[in-house]
Amino acid sequence: MELIHEIVWGPAMLFLFLFTGALYMVRLRGFPLLGFFQWWRATAGSLRKAGENRNGGISQFQSACTALAATIGTGNITGVATALLAGGPGAVFWMWVSAFLGMATAYGETELGIRYRRPAKNGGWASGPMLYLEQGMKCPALGILYAFFCMAASFGMGSMVQANAISESLGFAFDLPAGFIGLVLAVLSGRILFGGIGKIAGVAARLVPVSALLYMAAALGVLFVYRENLVSSFVLILTDAFSFHSAAGGALGYGISRAVRYGIARGVFSNEAGLGSMAILNGGVGEAAPGSQGQWAIFEVFFDTIISCTLTALVILCVMGEELGRFWGNGADLTGFCFAEGLGNPGGYAVSVCVTLFAFATIIAWYYMGKQSADYLGEAFGIDLSYPYLCFYLAAVFVGSLGPMEQVWGLSDIFNGLMAVPNLIALIVLSGTICRPKPPAHS
Repeated sequence: MELIHEIVWGPAMLFLFLFTGALYMVRLRGFPLLGFFQWWRATAGSLRKAGENRNGGISQFQSACTALAATIGTGNITGVATALLAGGPGAVFWMWVSAFLGMATAYGETELGIRYRRPAKNGGWASGPMLYLEQGMKCPALGILYAFFCMAASFGMGSMVQANAISESLGFAFDLPAGFIGLVLAVLSGRILFGGIGKIAGVAARLVPVSALLYMAAALGVLFVYRENLVSSFVLILTDAFSFHSAAGGALGYGISRAVRYGIARGVFSNEAGLGSMAILNGGVGEAAPGSQGQWAIFEVFFDTIISCTLTALVILCVMGEELGRFWGNGADLTGFCFAEGLGNPGGYAVSVCVTLFAFATIIAWYYMGKQSADYLGEAFGIDLSYPYLCFYLAAVFVGSLGPMEQVWGLSDIFNGLMAVPNLIALIVLSGTICRPKPPAHS
C-alpha cells in the first residue's frame, strides 16, 4: 500500500495539480489574486444578503458552508502539524502556493459543475465531474470511474477517518467509550442524512460558522499570548522555504525538498481543489449566474488554507520555534500540546471540541458527495444504490469510531488521488470554456 501511495501522490501528481492551477490562473488572467476585492464582496461581503433556497436548490451561502464542511476538517488541525513535522516551517509557504493556484482550479471545476449539471430525479440538482466527463469530454467511462473512486473515498476519508478522529478526541478529553461515541455519531448522522441536501446544507450553514469561529478564537488567543514570536515565525517560514535545499527541490520537481513536497501535498489535501469535490458541493445552488458560484469556490479555498491552516501553522511555530524539529509526537499531539501551552487545559479542550465539530461536518458533507456518485453509478447500471449506500455509510461511521485507522488513512489517500486524475484531465481539456467573471454592473 505504501508503494501505491507514493506512486499516486508522487511528484507527477503534484506537478499535475500545480500545472492545472497555473493553467486556470492564466485563463482567468489572475482573477483569484487581482480580483480579490471583487470576489470578496461577492462572497463574504454579501453574507447579510444571503438568499433562501431557490429553484429547487440551496442558497449560495448554504452551498459554500457545505463545501467548507467537507474541506475544513482534521487536516486543518492535525494535517498542518504533520506537514510541519515532515517538511519543516518552509512547508507553510508552499502550502500557500498550492492554495493560490488551487483557488483558480476550484473556480474552474465549480463553473464546469454548474454548466453540466442536470435536474436530479428526487429534486435538486445532480452535478460533479462525472457529468462534465460524460457530457463535456464525451467520455462516460471516465465519469463512471470518477464516481466509483469518489464513493470509495467517502467510506474512508468521509466517514471512517472522521469518526475515528472524533472518537479519539472525545475519548481522550472526556474518557467516553468508543462504542458509545460511534452509536451516537451514527444516530445523529442518520437523522441529518435522511433529510437530503436541504437538511445537510442547513446543518452545515449553522455548524461551520460556529466551529470556525471557535477555532479561530482559540488560535488567536494563543497567538496573542505568543505575539512576540509572530515576526520570527514568518521569517522562519520564508527562510526555510527559500533555503538552498528547498529551492533546489522546487527546481527539480519537488523530489529533493521535503518542504515543497509536504507543503503542496498538504495544501491540496486540505482544500481539495482539483479533486472535483467543489463541482459536486457547489452544484446544488438553485440559481447561479455565470461566475458567481465559482467566486464562492475561490473564497472556500482561501478561507480553508490561507486563513485556517495558516492560523494552525502560526500557533505551532510561535509556541515551538526552533524546537519544532525536536518534537517526537505526531501531528495531533503537536497541535494539542501547543494549544495547551498557550491557553492551559481549556486550550486542549477547545481543540477536542473543534476536531469533533469539524469532523462531524465533514461526515455529513462527504455523504452528499458519495451519494451523488452512488446515484450516478446507479443510473449507469440500472440499479438504485441510494439506500444501500446510506446504510453502508452509517455502518462505516460506527466502525470507524472503534479502533486505529492507519490502513484506512492510506486507502483513503489513494482513492482521493485516483479521484483527482480523471477530474484534472477534464479540467485541462475543458479549460478553454472557462472565462474570467465580469465585474458587477454597478462597479
